[in-house]
Amino acid sequence: MSRIQQILEKAERDGGIARLRPVASTDAAAPFEFHGTDMPLDTTDGVLMDEVATRLAPGRVVRNVRLAPALASALIPGAAAAEQYRALRTRIAQAERLTPLNLIVVTSPGRGEGKSLTTANLGLTMAQDVQRRICLVDADLRNSSLHTLFGLSGAPGLSDVLTGRAGLEDALVGLDDQHITVLPAGNVVAHPAELLGSATMQQTIASLRAHFDRVLIDAPATGPLADLGILAPLVDRVVLVVRAGITTKPAIQEAVATIGADRLLGVVLNDAAN
Repeated sequence: MSRIQQILEKAERDGGIARLRPVASTDAAAPFEFHGTDMPLDTTDGVLMDEVATRLAPGRVVRNVRLAPALASALIPGAAAAEQYRALRTRIAQAERLTPLNLIVVTSPGRGEGKSLTTANLGLTMAQDVQRRICLVDADLRNSSLHTLFGLSGAPGLSDVLTGRAGLEDALVGLDDQHITVLPAGNVVAHPAELLGSATMQQTIASLRAHFDRVLIDAPATGPLADLGILAPLVDRVVLVVRAGITTKPAIQEAVATIGADRLLGVVLNDAAN
């Protein structure tokens, strides 16, 4: 876990005690570093379903959406931030040589650390390989934001699929210009953890796994709620997003413990010093 220790030390150097300043999730120009774990990647024991749909067409296909300015991967491909996301894509592809990484959860210790922005930009970067089918899932049913980044309606979405108010195909949105599919969070629900832990969620994950080459799940923060603990066993690996000078060292340690070293693919350090 030496690389994780490097993250802890850097967070401490850069002001590990959280600074009370607003963190703009639209700060696309902020550089970051990716630190992979030293743990070997073994075969996932994800959910297996007897019959899953291998053909899954988005119920809605949209064009000319107004992307948030922070989505540099699509809007400013020559920017330094876009290059960093391409580097992150490459690192994940290299890790995939050892084991399939079809489903990846992106999370953070707390709010405002850039997990949704990382999910969106990384997904757009992966979708630039037109041979890959990419789906982004907003599983942060308490504080959803992916639909806002992509200029989409938040519903129907995942929560509506899990409550039976919509079919999976009806909730999927295809972004024709970006060659990517988005599953928004959907309507607000009273008990998100119960939905994420349901058999319907397992079936939904299995269907997405069967149809898409890569599924990135924007998950709730690691604590104090149980949401991430429910999601992590369903996916292949977890990427942790932290922000230099904002995320505290104890918060990183707690997040790593919550995820588990065997599930952690690596750590993205936002706002890393040049």
